Amino acid sequence: MEIPIPTLETERLILRAPVPSDFEAWAAFAADAEAARYIGGVQTRVGAWRVMATMAGAWLVRGFSMFSVVEKASGEWVGRVGPWQPEGWPGTEVGWGIAREHWGKGYATEAAEASIDWAFDHLGWDEVIHTIEDANVNSQKVAQRLGSRILRQAVLPAPLNIPVDVWGQSREAWLARRAAR
Repeated sequence: MEIPIPTLETERLILRAPVPSDFEAWAAFAADAEAARYIGGVQTRVGAWRVMATMAGAWLVRGFSMFSVVEKASGEWVGRVGPWQPEGWPGTEVGWGIAREHWGKGYATEAAEASIDWAFDHLGWDEVIHTIEDANVNSQKVAQRLGSRILRQAVLPAPLNIPVDVWGQSREAWLARRAAR
């Protein structure tokens, strides 16, 4: 069974399926305590491989997953962003994780906007959420730039068991925002 995985492009980024050559950058990202602080914590290389393989496999199982994000100018892997909804998740999420050396460039917002457009246009979602821990101020700022607000609280499923604020917005709110852009 072949699942077509789209490639999305923004002004500065390419969002595509994870590929084996992403692994070294992915593992370095997962080993960075600051970058991994709010996405499950530091992972060993083995743990990073499992997460990357899980996200790649979700394309087959769910028909969507996070994209590898690549900087057009350099071809460098800069993170993973996109739709995400593992079993027991509190909703249809577009999440992000950007390697620390690429923080402050607006890549999370740029890639999330493309991912949200794709999720609403192609997956038919009625709502998009972002699960964000209370102390994760950087992700809260990204959510605000996307036009999201706190909708409710939740606890992420085991083994995470992390209390989060569920930020997000409806399809209608997103489409109105998109029309105003």
